[in-house]
Amino acid sequence: MKSIYPEIATLLLELEGELRRLGEWQAEPPSAEALASTQPFCVDTLSLPQWLQFVFLPRMRQLVESELPLPAKCGIAPMAEEFFRGSDLPAQGLVSKLLAIDECLERGY
Repeated sequence: MKSIYPEIATLLLELEGELRRLGEWQAEPPSAEALASTQPFCVDTLSLPQWLQFVFLPRMRQLVESELPLPAKCGIAPMAEEFFRGSDLPAQGLVSKLLAIDECLERGY
């Protein structure tokens, strides 16, 4: 059975690239208080791009690097579609990467 860890690792790198391409990559992290939100996706303290950069990517990278169990489902692509709806940013590449991550996780090993 083929491991999906390498594929997920590549998709995470590509997701970072899309955030950078859109100008949504930040040099400085949000405050510790903002990151400590108990709301799903930190919706009360972070934008979706911030959540992807400072919460999702680090957590997923840690799981991949340690070969720990990955979530069976993420469902982030629909959130990204909604977040960028009406935006001037060409975010289809970012949404596509999130969809690929969602599909890979759902497919599993």
